[in-house]
Amino acid sequence: MLFMVGCEKEVWNNPHAPADDGQKIMYREFTSPPKHLDPIRSYNRDEATLIDQIYEPPLEYHYLKRPYELKPLTLKSLPEVEYFDEAGVALAERGQQPAFSRYTFRIKRGVNYQPHPAFAKKDDGEAFYDFASADSAAQYKKLTDFKRVDTKELVADDYIYQIKRMADPSLQFPIWDIVSEYILGLKEMRKAVKVYREENPQTWLNFNNLALSGVHKIDRYTFSITLNGTYPQFKYWLAFHFFAPIPMEVDRFYHLPGQQEKNITLDLHPVGTGAFMMTKHDASSEIVLEKNPNYREEFYPSQGESFDLENGLLDDSGKKLPFIDKVVFRLEKEAIPLWTKFLQGYYDRAAIDSDSFDQSVNVSVDGIALSDEMKSKGVNLITAIEPATYYVGFNMLDPIVGGYSDRNRKLRQAISIVYDEEEFISIFRNGRGDVAMSPIPPGIFGYQEGEKGVNPEVFVWKDGLPQKKTLGYAKQLMRDAGYPDGRDAATGEPLVLNFDTTISMGDDSALQNWRIQQFSKLGIQLNIRATDYNRFQDKMESGRAQIFSWGWFADYPDPENFLFLHYGPNGRVGSGGSGANSSNYDNPSYNELFNKMKVMPDSSERLAIIERMLEIYRYDAPWASSFHPVTFTLSNEWVRNYKPHGMSQVTLKYQDIDTKLRDSKQRVWNKPEVWPLALFLVLFLLILIPGYSAYRRRQRRRII
Repeated sequence: MLFMVGCEKEVWNNPHAPADDGQKIMYREFTSPPKHLDPIRSYNRDEATLIDQIYEPPLEYHYLKRPYELKPLTLKSLPEVEYFDEAGVALAERGQQPAFSRYTFRIKRGVNYQPHPAFAKKDDGEAFYDFASADSAAQYKKLTDFKRVDTKELVADDYIYQIKRMADPSLQFPIWDIVSEYILGLKEMRKAVKVYREENPQTWLNFNNLALSGVHKIDRYTFSITLNGTYPQFKYWLAFHFFAPIPMEVDRFYHLPGQQEKNITLDLHPVGTGAFMMTKHDASSEIVLEKNPNYREEFYPSQGESFDLENGLLDDSGKKLPFIDKVVFRLEKEAIPLWTKFLQGYYDRAAIDSDSFDQSVNVSVDGIALSDEMKSKGVNLITAIEPATYYVGFNMLDPIVGGYSDRNRKLRQAISIVYDEEEFISIFRNGRGDVAMSPIPPGIFGYQEGEKGVNPEVFVWKDGLPQKKTLGYAKQLMRDAGYPDGRDAATGEPLVLNFDTTISMGDDSALQNWRIQQFSKLGIQLNIRATDYNRFQDKMESGRAQIFSWGWFADYPDPENFLFLHYGPNGRVGSGGSGANSSNYDNPSYNELFNKMKVMPDSSERLAIIERMLEIYRYDAPWASSFHPVTFTLSNEWVRNYKPHGMSQVTLKYQDIDTKLRDSKQRVWNKPEVWPLALFLVLFLLILIPGYSAYRRRQRRRII
């Protein structure tokens, strides 16, 4: 008891290592093992949370400014862009359509990679680790067995090498269809890669030995990329980890004999110039990022939005980055243990899901506010509308809900009116969403608020708010479409529609019953067809789905990235699954306007074209309904400088931890209750002493 009282200031249930106490360590969670950490392969937000702290493409988004703004990361300045005609003659003005665009990149000097064995050299300058066979590498069973490490400076060759890797079909570059259309010579290089692979199936391919006509090295720190025509959205891809540098030395190291068989690969062990490096990768328990000791001088921003100053987000302006020393990601497969550890102070942030919503926030007519429990803990609530759109779509190839006749269109419009997206958000997302009036989410050029942005086919503007058109109006549309009271006027047969979904969604009976009720308002019988994900994908790709739900998260902050969801040539059917137009919507007028709009800079002229495109989309109604998700994040008060960024995952280098405050809160929230032990001891003694006394009396009687 004395020992326990003496240790009352210690936390008994701390899941973190005692040696980490007091250090600037951020504790995060991951729910499933990352599949790809190679930046050319990863197209997953969870994976980006890890690798975007390690890799550095040429550009990044400003951490605080909104609307989203690009800024140089490893470059001295934003790329210089020049335009040329078919003969390669520079165009003084943009009056005529360019045949080529050339981007010139000038890299900062003194940008160094993290320590890594790939950069270790012998005295003669040759690579320290070089094996002729797997047997000669037998002593190296894991990456940490390579004790000799070194660094190198970032140069133009490293960016060029990564761009050439895009042509390797074995790496399955996710946006190959887009990038290969624009980067000059990339398709031809892929053919050369295939030939090499066929002729040398067991040999490592050094991409420096293959030419890429559209990428040119100017000097050690300068290179250029030439595009076919113009592609204004290309600048956004330059802030994506697809364009992060991979040195030839790293690629060579991971392809030494025996490495792949021992899982010593770039897909598991990233190497970059970023603020952090991965020092532990155990996908079954823990992934650790630590500060890169070779990281250059970079400083916290001094500008942001107007309310950033009030929220303390500019208090650290001009201070050197990063602030924290380590980020520990722990595997948490279940939501309840994760939530419990957040309440105990062992996780620094937590997203609010349906299970924790009622404990976290209160919903009233005045809006959403923290619960009293969260307020007492000093927890902060951060909400943000994500640059994403989730929707219920129609397959426009379907003979009943698809097509462009008045009959088909009015049926879709009637369903769009009765499908109550606001009720869906309230019931199934706890209010975490905004009803969408178009595919374009807030914060993206072309999004309009108020009456100007309302979908007039579904809503009317009344008393300063959008209101759904009446059920009576929707039923009239059904009669006009030839389905009075949900029956075919010609045959008298009931109208039966199919909602295609995956088994995981189909198991949610409350949601499916709610959907059935929405369609029953019009007398339509809805059949839920739930299949496994592969079968569902096959339905979508073959055009056999009828009605479905899907979503799109922005790759970059440009309306083209959402309006192409209805561009005819992007139809999912016939694209092998790569088409983003899941509804297979194809309106020639819309397509023509899209092709004009996509290469234009933001302007009043571009906005006018977008407005006309939205008129066409709303009238044809390829989507029944849609919403923009809103994230609710709880952040403990010791986390500093946290601001959600819808486009970028490069956020950890800007955040800070008040370790003293965290330690004190953890002790208060996890103070051990010792009185049950004391009570147990007293009871034990009350039982033991009389028993012992009785035992002693019996012993004395025997002696007498």
